[in-house]
Amino acid sequence: MDVVIYHNPACGTSRNALALIRHAGIEPHVVEYLKTPPSRGMILELVERMGVPLRSLLREKGMPFAELGLGDPDLTDDQLLDAVEAHPILLNRPIVVSPLGVKLCRPSEAVLDLLPPEGLKPFTKEDGEVVIDAEGRRVR
Repeated sequence: MDVVIYHNPACGTSRNALALIRHAGIEPHVVEYLKTPPSRGMILELVERMGVPLRSLLREKGMPFAELGLGDPDLTDDQLLDAVEAHPILLNRPIVVSPLGVKLCRPSEAVLDLLPPEGLKPFTKEDGEVVIDAEGRRVR
């Protein structure tokens, strides 16, 4: 199964999603989007495939979201894309692409919706939260 993850190794949610993908026996194509930001066209394709507005992919926590006034509902997608191009950290993560769909995987266990459900093994996140129990069932 081909899987792509737009990943930030400094983000715990992103690390947990990547670990879950690998735990499922899949080695994804990892795009460290701060080093290799997706193009405007790719971002638009991702939001189209997700069926969500571009604004829903913006990371509001921390700078530079507030500093740039990106909460203004009158900003166009082109203006939001300009901001993301200038500041890739604005793109929320992790975004995962698989043959089963495209999703912003927050919380990290949302990635399980994009992976084959069979053969799940127990998994605990970095913070100790159990995601897959001893019987291979999703806890949430």
